[in-house]
Amino acid sequence: MDNTASASSPRIIPRADHTISRAHISESARKVLYRLHDAGYAAYLVGGGVRDLLLGLRPKDFDLATNATPEQISQLFRNCRLIGRRFRLAHIHFGREIIEVATFRGHHSQSEDRDDALVHDGMLLRDNVYGTLEEDAWRRDFTVNALYYNIADFSLVDYTGGLEDLQQRRLKMIGDPTVRFQEDPVRMLRAIRFAAKLGFALDETVILAIAEHRQRLQAVPPARLFDELLKLFLKGHALRTYELLYQHDLLAVMFPTADRLLKTGDALFDRFVRQALINTDQRIHDDKPVNPAFLFAAMLWGPLLKTKSVYRSQNMSSIQAMQVASGDILNEQSQVIALPKRFRLPIREIWAGQTRLEKRQGRRASWFLQQPRFRAAYDFLLLRHQAGEAGLDELCAWWTQFQVADEPQRKHMLNTLRQAPRRPKPDAIAEP
Repeated sequence: MDNTASASSPRIIPRADHTISRAHISESARKVLYRLHDAGYAAYLVGGGVRDLLLGLRPKDFDLATNATPEQISQLFRNCRLIGRRFRLAHIHFGREIIEVATFRGHHSQSEDRDDALVHDGMLLRDNVYGTLEEDAWRRDFTVNALYYNIADFSLVDYTGGLEDLQQRRLKMIGDPTVRFQEDPVRMLRAIRFAAKLGFALDETVILAIAEHRQRLQAVPPARLFDELLKLFLKGHALRTYELLYQHDLLAVMFPTADRLLKTGDALFDRFVRQALINTDQRIHDDKPVNPAFLFAAMLWGPLLKTKSVYRSQNMSSIQAMQVASGDILNEQSQVIALPKRFRLPIREIWAGQTRLEKRQGRRASWFLQQPRFRAAYDFLLLRHQAGEAGLDELCAWWTQFQVADEPQRKHMLNTLRQAPRRPKPDAIAEP
């Protein structure tokens, strides 16, 4: 990171020249700010809270920065819990709300303890150095995340030009993006996440550095990438995130099998993924729960069908081909993004449910309707139909009616189905 710029004086924006009001800061965050200030410590609202308030958005979290050490913060608040081994943070609990307070961080190069600042191949592995407000600002990732609201006089403090970038709706890295991505490759995903959420354009230097260093994400532990994936796709901006990941060739790192299929020009799979993400965004905006297993099942559906068709050509049954292909696809994906066991089984059940939805004769329909994964499989079927997959009109309509029908109506529907001409086998539908 280029630290020479940190010698410059900050821009101070007085209260009269910005739009942040204390009334827009949560009561809990205000309490912490004032108690720190009254105890003689510096107290600032920082990061996404400041950024979002300036954009007229409602922050979900309020993070604070101070010159008080974690131990000093803990002495001020009985409801404080210190977390973190290498860099300690103070979490102050107010019921379900947690206010995170961080001590100003310095540059890792200043540490005299080699265990405090550990770098391998340019990647910053540990960083445990306290510093000043100015140092804290210059070690943050993006300029728009390095704005500080001072509770002492309600001014804004801007060391990095973040306010101008905010007004220009530009996402710019603090320091050299190449160095910053080497320190932590996940910052590339953070750039995509913020650009999608805020509708900002990536600075050209960020775009070039992503193109050069995107393969460094392969060195990030798969478990961490899973956590980052949830942040990318479960914040209400999944569709735009998908577009940006594909545009900057990061989808190839995160979902290699899906990316390879998309690059063959598979329009149906692209429509399917887009519709899945549109639905995900809508559920989040409606405050409805979203199951990550459903999202993974959608992102990997196209590669699954392609792999299944290979096994079918080797004379495997449809069910056996589905089972083997499911294992192949999930194992390959898990090499990149760790899939916890609690999600792997539901993913497989959603996929297997597509065949079960086809097999409605006898007692099968009534049995499957009672299974825990029926709803997810049914929703997945509707998603395929929404995306324009052919041959699903009758099947979707039948299951929609069957769910709400009474027992005599269900018997009639099954009898009618028994008398109908045989339909094509399930694997003849929507496979390459």
